[in-house]
Formats: sequence, C-alpha cells, structure tokens
Amino acid sequence: MKQLSVLFFITAIIGCLIIGCAGEHRQKSQEKMNMKRTHFGEVDGQKIYQYTITNVEGMKVSIINYGAIITHLLTPDKTGKLADVVLGYDHLQQYLDDNSPYFGVIAGRYANRIANGQFGIDGNTYQLAVNNGPNHLHGGIKGFDKVVWTSSDFIYPDSAGVVLNYLSPDGEEGYPGNLSVKVIYTLNNNNELRIDYEASTDAPTIINLTQHSYFNLSGQNSGTIHDHLMQIFADYFIPVNKSLIPTGEILPVENTPMDFRNPKEIGHSIDSVNGGFDHTFVLNDYERTLRHVASVKAPASGRLMKVFTDQPGMQFYSGNFLDGTIKGKENTKYLKNSGFCLETQHFPDSPNQPGFPSVILRSGEKYASTTIYRFETVD
Repeated sequence: MKQLSVLFFITAIIGCLIIGCAGEHRQKSQEKMNMKRTHFGEVDGQKIYQYTITNVEGMKVSIINYGAIITHLLTPDKTGKLADVVLGYDHLQQYLDDNSPYFGVIAGRYANRIANGQFGIDGNTYQLAVNNGPNHLHGGIKGFDKVVWTSSDFIYPDSAGVVLNYLSPDGEEGYPGNLSVKVIYTLNNNNELRIDYEASTDAPTIINLTQHSYFNLSGQNSGTIHDHLMQIFADYFIPVNKSLIPTGEILPVENTPMDFRNPKEIGHSIDSVNGGFDHTFVLNDYERTLRHVASVKAPASGRLMKVFTDQPGMQFYSGNFLDGTIKGKENTKYLKNSGFCLETQHFPDSPNQPGFPSVILRSGEKYASTTIYRFETVD
C-alpha cells in the first residue's frame, strides 16, 4: 500500500509538470503581434493617428500618418531591457515646427540634394523649390515629410504593419507628373522592421525615397554616438563640395576617414571630416538585390542593428547639425552627434550626374524598393 501511495504521488507530480509545460506552451503559442491605433492630433482638419506595433519579443515601433514618421522604436538591450533608440518628439506640434530636422520621416520625392534645384528630362528643364542654401533638399519646402498620408493597418500571427499612401500632384514643389506613392512598414517576430516602397507616375519624373530616422542604440538621452562601432560594406564613396553636392567623382574609401569596411568607432575619425559625416557610400554588390550593407553596435547596451537594402547607396549622417537647441522626447536636448542616420537611397544630385544610376521614373513603370533594419543583441 505504501508503494502504491508513493507511485501515485510521483505520477501526480509528473502529471502536474506535463500539464504545466503544456500550459506554458499554450501561453507561448497564444502570444501574437499587437496593434494599437490612437489619435495623435490633427493637421488642417485631417486626423493624425499613431500606430503602435509590438511583437512577441517586446520590440515596439510607433508610426504616424503625418510624414510617415517613425516616432518611437523600442528594442531590448543585452539584458532584455527596452529603450527607445530613435530621436523624435512626444507631440505632433513639435513635428509641425519648421526646425524639425526630419526626425523619422519618409523623405521625397527626392531624398538628399539636387544642385540649384534644377534637373532636366527629355529636353525639358524643371525648377524645384530651393530650401537648403542654393539647393533642393528632401523634396523641398513641403516634401513627403510634411504631408498627411492615408493609412491602414494589418496584422498576422508573425508580423503586423501600416500601409501609407500619398498622391503627389503634378507640379508639387516643382516636380512633373502625378506620383502615386505607397510605403509599407512591417514589424515581425524576428525583430526586423521592413520598409517597402512603391510608386508609379503618369508622366516622366524623378524619385528617390528614404527613411530618415536618427538612431542612438544606447537609448534616449544617453549622449553621443561616438562609441558606436560602424561597419559599412562599401569600397567607394561620393565626395561633395562645400554645399554638399557631389563633385561627380566616385573615390575609394581606402586610406580615408570614410573607410568603414571593418568596424570602427564613429568618433575615431569624425573630427577628420569637415563638419562630420554626411556622405553617400557606394554599396558593394549593387544588383538591385536585397543584401546586408551595414552593421552598427553600441558596446554598452549590446544592441546591434543590421541594415539590408536593394539600393545602390546609403547616406551616413552623424547628426552634425544638432546643436542642443532642439528639445525632443522627455525634454531631452539633442546635442551634436546625438544620433546617426543610415539613409538607403540613390545618389544625391543623380539627375545632373551622367555617371550615376538613373532615377527617372516613366509612365507604365513601377518604382519598388525594400530596406530592412534588423535588431539583435551581443555581449
């Protein structure tokens, strides 16, 4: 009888363990992507929504349909602690102010600079808005970063996202053609934030879209990005003149401060570059295929960001124009080099540079591009 009691007791314990494990498995399998939409304000009578997506790992991204802006991006560090790794603001009005340095926006129609705001197609010359000294920058005075996009969301077991659409009318900021643009943000359970771009036009035009988030992988209010280890898979870069317009040359990075082929601290050579880094790198293996083009690591937090794109170039900007006058989230002063941008794109001033890949989009053609930011942790 005593042996039977012991046997029953052991069986009961095993049964509880099995049930407990099954319960834990059921709980894990029931975890899924989460999507939340909240009212973020209004612009010219149009409602602005903030979409917040959370995956099963706790990574979280928030996007608004004004400027297609990424307002927050929370990722875990090597201990599992979440922190916001993008610069930005807490309130819509701050994004509406003219001094916003393109935090988290989609820049277009043409990201980066066009010399004197002029270009030609098929013998026709077009004059764009000039908003950066003598040049055109990031789509002009009212680029895609300052318009309201129509928006909708989707959710699946392993991914969720936001679809944003905008119709840029013929003549907007001087650009020809009615341009229909779609941007799809997708967060998945592998801690990947994917950005898909699509566009079509009814007349020849130019297009160059990019995502303009400022990253600091140490988290908000954690100082400069000088200690971040940067690696860019590019053997060549594009030199620029005093107004940051390409000279037309494509030069090797070897024996220059632009050599990030092996990981090195951003602060190691930033003082060797006049004004800091604000240059386009000619990415290796350009065949319009999605490939790994850069990695950045913050040693203290252990956060590692990998960048994948099908674009020919990437602008590395080290936040040189931040000067402490802008107060961001939680009243944080954004000082010089508080964040870095890795803007996957075509080359600046391509319409005026015969040696650069074409950025012309014609009626009947489809513009399509993809960039992925993958977040990991390392010791």
